[in-house]
Amino acid sequence: MNPKTLERWSPLIVLSIILVVWQIFVSALSIPDYIVPGPWQITGEFIEFKGPLLEAAWKTFWVTMLGFALSIVVGVLLGFLIGSSRLAYTALYPLMVAFNAVPKAAIVPILVVWFGIGLGPGVLTAFLISFFPITVNIATGLATLEPELEDVLRVLGAKRWDVLVKVGLPRSMPYFYGSLKVSITLAFVGTVLAEMTAGDSGIGYLMQTAGSQQRLPLAFAGLVVIGAMAMAMYELFSFVEKRTTAWAHRGSQAS
Repeated sequence: MNPKTLERWSPLIVLSIILVVWQIFVSALSIPDYIVPGPWQITGEFIEFKGPLLEAAWKTFWVTMLGFALSIVVGVLLGFLIGSSRLAYTALYPLMVAFNAVPKAAIVPILVVWFGIGLGPGVLTAFLISFFPITVNIATGLATLEPELEDVLRVLGAKRWDVLVKVGLPRSMPYFYGSLKVSITLAFVGTVLAEMTAGDSGIGYLMQTAGSQQRLPLAFAGLVVIGAMAMAMYELFSFVEKRTTAWAHRGSQAS
């Protein structure tokens, strides 16, 4: 197997090794599946409850996408404001850091009081937990624009707005895609957290119900579904990034 082929298949190889060791471990020690289920039991549970799992996954997915889309809009606007203004950076950035440090699990009960059980808390928790990386990365991309480059553009007649829009924003694209790949995983965490705390459907609600019934294989199957959706979205953004910002990665090719 040549190095490129090995690199391409390495995640699947590592995953296979982990699953085999995991199954051998639980089988050799005869661990009950209501304590630590093995991959075989999880697979069986997924097959048995495929319909409810897929239905719950679809609900969690589109709720996450709503919150994530909102985080992109707010994150880009705030990042542009903070990165383009020293005053805004000084005034807003410390407040955002403090807000981001607040555990989102503590906010969910408040959202339930305001919006009730259901869609609202899930969307807002996904948004609140995922917009910060986008804001920070956009602001960083704009704020680290080389002063020499900006001076040259000013001499050539470019205005501040032209520098930010035509140079700053394109330069921030690698930062932006990097933040998307981080934020999408956080968005799924936020949605599941809200569903487990105040939901009436979705993967989080299904896992909470399965856990209360000591059906850990089903709860683990829910975890697998969440991980698969997050990984798929991560790979989607990586694909788009390679096609649109290959110029920013030394030696990379959009192929």
